[in-house]
Amino acid sequence: MTINRRFVLAAALFVGGTSAGFQPASAQSLNPARATSSATTKTWTVPRTPWGDPDLQGLWPSIDMQGTPYERPQQFGDRAALTPQELAERQAQSARQAEVDAEAVVSSQRPARTGTGIGAPSHWGERGRPSTQASLIVDPPDGRFPPMTADGERRSKEAYSTYSLDFPDAVTAHPFDAYDDLGPYDRCITRGLLPSMLPTAYNMGNQIFQIPGFVIIRNEMIHETRVIPLDGRPHVGPKIRSYLGDSRGHWDGDTLVIETTNFNGKVGMTRNGNTLPTSREMRIVERITRVDASTLQYQATVDDPSTWTRPWTVALPLKSHPEYGMFEYACHEGNYAMKHILSGARADEAR
Repeated sequence: MTINRRFVLAAALFVGGTSAGFQPASAQSLNPARATSSATTKTWTVPRTPWGDPDLQGLWPSIDMQGTPYERPQQFGDRAALTPQELAERQAQSARQAEVDAEAVVSSQRPARTGTGIGAPSHWGERGRPSTQASLIVDPPDGRFPPMTADGERRSKEAYSTYSLDFPDAVTAHPFDAYDDLGPYDRCITRGLLPSMLPTAYNMGNQIFQIPGFVIIRNEMIHETRVIPLDGRPHVGPKIRSYLGDSRGHWDGDTLVIETTNFNGKVGMTRNGNTLPTSREMRIVERITRVDASTLQYQATVDDPSTWTRPWTVALPLKSHPEYGMFEYACHEGNYAMKHILSGARADEAR
């Protein structure tokens, strides 16, 4: 892969590093003695950076899991994988939708859009190969969110989001009186830590860089970057809170373990962080392992005792896509929706 040297240098300077003598790793600069597979045993060895860490660098978009639901359909019970017939049905459904989208692009007789909406045309969406994985949530065993605490239920019902109409049972409808009545995604602030790594409708790029002592994870949607130190430093003090929290990493064998705390409790866990609001007590532990030349296994456990009665875990493979293009997500520049939502609410009141 080719690394954006300016980006890596900026990350190094941001965390207090120096550019003197720094040479970023690339697929061509891996230690060949460690990265080469045996022709006879067909074994695969985790590639290493020049300084000896497992090499996780590359473009790892979540598009291949885009058709996998967050929660498992209840009819599957504790069964985590689809049968061949169920997979074929999911593939057929995906193919049918792709045909509908393709026809909408070329047809001159497109049906007129009715009602209100701010969503992009359906043919803008990205699709990956349907997976046999029944849901992104793998624990609890039924693949569904655990029960909420009483406080979690209260906050969920009181959450402000323009997606309240999509979740009428979970979110109370509300007027839009001020900018902070819109969620952080509506305001182009963030999708939140876990949603930012998971598949959505489009712009699902994830990119990993490494420099000695740090791992840098960049998400395409809302162009966020986490610079994660690996040197054992403690978390920042409890008074410092942020949307993405404070991340610290270490290696457990060939697995990168990232613990994130110090959240501000202003981002949810569904869709793009719009609903299922979390608390300031939340702690997320991610585990990223390179299992073969083209696959990272990603797992994240969410522990938020103020919101859910038990921790829960998502897991999914992230496939390498060197051809993937990371586009600028110029959300603020075109975010007329927020202004129009507020002005529309004022017009309704005037009537």
